[in-house]
Amino acid sequence: MTRDYELGFILTPEVNEEQTRAILERIEQIVNTHGGQIMRVNQWGRRRLAYPIQHHRDGFYVFVDMVLTPETVNELDRTLKVSEEVIRHLIKRRDPRVVQKEREEREARAAQAVPAEEGETPAEEGAAAEPEVPAGAEDEVPVALSSEEDDYVPPAIEEEAIEA
Repeated sequence: MTRDYELGFILTPEVNEEQTRAILERIEQIVNTHGGQIMRVNQWGRRRLAYPIQHHRDGFYVFVDMVLTPETVNELDRTLKVSEEVIRHLIKRRDPRVVQKEREEREARAAQAVPAEEGETPAEEGAAAEPEVPAGAEDEVPVALSSEEDDYVPPAIEEEAIEA
């Protein structure tokens, strides 16, 4: 039975990109060998710690969302404990309702990204997506309304021709 987990870990500030990539590859290898899947990797970068840990004031924060079996959690925990670059780690099971809501939102965004007509070419999509900007209005930020907000916009007032 697979469940959704979030892994957060802090690396020593001396790690470079290669060492960070190696740790992430090791985690990915463990997850894949045990039949899991990595959903998202979020690297926050170097941040100040709340208190010194092993004489370090800064750390490199990384968060990973995964779908794992409970046995994989034990293997990840063991691997991260013996790693010298990892100064703290926490593996937490995510709430299934929150995960389901995130997946539905992601699917809705993906459905909106699909072009309305399948016959459109990428050049036509780009032309339709970017409206023409009138001269002198480059500095103005366009305001996009959602479909709900669009319902509340009053119709434009048409001026009647005045006869003189």
